[in-house]
Amino acid sequence: MPSTVLTATIAQPTEAETTPLDVNTASMKANGKERDDFFWAYTEEPHRTRRQAIIKAHPEVLKLCGPEPLTIPVVLAVVALQVVCSWFVKDAAFFSWRFLTTAYIIGATANQNLFLAIHEISHNLAFKSPLANRLFAVVANLPIGIPYSASFRPYHLTHHKSLGVDGLDTDLPTALEAWFLDSVGGKAFFCTFQILFYALRPMMVYKIPLTNMHAFNIAAQISFDVAILKVFGGTALGYFIMSSFLAGSLHPCAGHFIAEHYVFSQHARLAEGRKSEAAKLVPPPETFSYYGILNIFTYNVGLHNEHHDFPAIPWTRLWKLNEIANEFYCDLPCHHSWVGVTWQFIRDKEVGLWCRVKRKEGGRKVGAGEGAMHAQPPLVSR
Repeated sequence: MPSTVLTATIAQPTEAETTPLDVNTASMKANGKERDDFFWAYTEEPHRTRRQAIIKAHPEVLKLCGPEPLTIPVVLAVVALQVVCSWFVKDAAFFSWRFLTTAYIIGATANQNLFLAIHEISHNLAFKSPLANRLFAVVANLPIGIPYSASFRPYHLTHHKSLGVDGLDTDLPTALEAWFLDSVGGKAFFCTFQILFYALRPMMVYKIPLTNMHAFNIAAQISFDVAILKVFGGTALGYFIMSSFLAGSLHPCAGHFIAEHYVFSQHARLAEGRKSEAAKLVPPPETFSYYGILNIFTYNVGLHNEHHDFPAIPWTRLWKLNEIANEFYCDLPCHHSWVGVTWQFIRDKEVGLWCRVKRKEGGRKVGAGEGAMHAQPPLVSR
C-alpha cells in the first residue's frame, strides 16, 4: 500500500485557502514504514459543512431530532441483566470459565451497550430535561462499576465541538502514545488496554471542574458497589469491573473505538472514487461509519458520520437519516467489520496511532469552565 495514500482525500482549495491537509507533516521515513507525525488539517471539521448541505437539500431531516423514549427501558433492562449476571457468577472462582465466559460474552457486550447508552444520553436523547438525562446517565453507569458518566459528558461534547483539535479533542492519541506504541506489539497492547487509555487520557489533556453532578455520580456508584459487595460478594463486583475492562479490550464491539476516526489507507483510495456531486460538495471524511450487525448492540454508533452530522438525532432514527440523505453517505468510505478493523490496525504497518487528522485551531470546551474559542499559532509546514 502506498505510504502517502491520504493525498487522495485532499479537497481542492480556493485561492485564499491554505492547503487543507499537509501530507509532509504525516510523512513516512524513507523505508515507507514509520510515521513521524499526524495528518494535520487546515480546514474546519467536515460535519458542519455536510450538515448544512443536507438541511438545504432535505429540510425534513430536522424532524428526526429529539429524545427517544425507548432508550429508557433498554437501559433499565441491561442494568437488570447485569445485576442478574453478577448474582449468577457470585460463587464462581474469579478466573473460572463460568466467570470469564459470562463476563466476556454477556458482561462486556452489556457494558459496551451501557457505555454507548451514556454516550446517547450525553446528547440529551433519553429525556427532554437535561437534568433528567444527567441523572439517568448515573443509573446507566451503575453496572460499569466505576463512576464516569458525569465526566464523560463534557469531554464528549467537546469532542463534537472540537473534532480533531489538538489539546481539546481527548479522543485523539497523544504524540507520546503514538510514538511509544508504534509497533505491532504496541498496537496490540493499545487495543487490549484501550479502555484505560480512554479513561486516563482526558485528564492528562485538560481538567474539567468538579460539579455537584460529579459528586452525585461518585456517591451513587459507591453506594451501589457497596450494596453489591454486601449482598452478592466481591466476585459479583469484580464481574462488573471485568465486564467493563473486556468491553474496551479485544472484544468485537470495541472495534468501534478505532473504526470511528482513524484513517485507514483503503479509505483514502476509496475517496478518489467518490462519484456523486453531493459527496463532492463537502470536505474529505475523517469520520467513518460501519453499517453491520453489531449496531444492534451499540445504539447504532456505527453510523458515525450520521451521528456527527446530526448529534441531536437519536439512535433509532439514524438509519432514517441515512435513507433520506443517502446521496451524502453512499460514496463515503466506511468499514465492513469492527473485528477486521482491530485486526488491520494491529497488523498493518501503515496504520497506527499516528493515523488521525488533527488541527491546531478552532473548537471550544464544553462544560469545562471556559467557553472561549481555542486558537493556537498555525502549524508551520516542515
